[in-house]
Amino acid sequence: MKLYRTKEGIVVHYENGFYLLKKDWDETVNSDEAQNFIKSKLKDKLSGEDAFGLLEKSLLPPIGSQEVWAAGVTYLRSRDARKEEAAASGGADLYDKVYEAERPELFFKSLPHRVQGHNQDVYIRKDSNWNVPEPEFTLFINPAGDIAGYTIGNDMSSRSIEGENALYLPQAKVYEKSAAIGPCLYLPGEIPRRETKISMKIFRAGKIMYNDSTTIGRMKRTFPELVEYLFREFDFPYGVFLMTGTCLVPGNDFTLAENDIVEISIDGIGMLRNRVAIKK
Repeated sequence: MKLYRTKEGIVVHYENGFYLLKKDWDETVNSDEAQNFIKSKLKDKLSGEDAFGLLEKSLLPPIGSQEVWAAGVTYLRSRDARKEEAAASGGADLYDKVYEAERPELFFKSLPHRVQGHNQDVYIRKDSNWNVPEPEFTLFINPAGDIAGYTIGNDMSSRSIEGENALYLPQAKVYEKSAAIGPCLYLPGEIPRRETKISMKIFRAGKIMYNDSTTIGRMKRTFPELVEYLFREFDFPYGVFLMTGTCLVPGNDFTLAENDIVEISIDGIGMLRNRVAIKK
């Protein structure tokens, strides 16, 4: 089951049909046994043309009142990239310690009103000369701390700022339109397989600048481990989204430019596409 948030309501893709559910997003995704609750409300079946029209013209990011958090250095590739960018500042050893530590790195990423969705712009900072997208398998966790769904995340990052000093992480990670999720919230009813593939392509003027993929099974941390640490001292009355770490990183000679297109795909969920822009 996939839930698409639109201006007209929630478009539910279930089995071979599309349905329009005019219910509050927060109430729907946090209901007890959400899939059964949603199935019981499916009445207004949409034609393929109507469903396509809603998803094409009025799609919103699949988020209501939820915060977005993120985990860092959960993949070996991410650890290596962070060491490379922090070498000049003398902070490279920090990332080895985070990767091997019992406690994961968790940080606040975005309030919901700053989150972008599929086919919406994401920003790069004007005061950074090294900006990258970071594709992330993203969990939706309900108020009880249970993983209730999944989506695709793009954790936009300013590597030059983080590399200058690790204490600048909030400025490198948290700014206007620095987070995107979508295109939907996926409720699979089962734990994703370790072989689930995550891919990223970056286009510039129609030319592919980056193209690579990996699997979520290469992550060192487990999803329940990250959730347990996040919920130790926090309550999330509307649930929370958690990006689970960067698995693909462009080479050190690459930085995003205005009008680049970033496409992130995950098996079973779909594809999240964003255009790169600069805040005016």
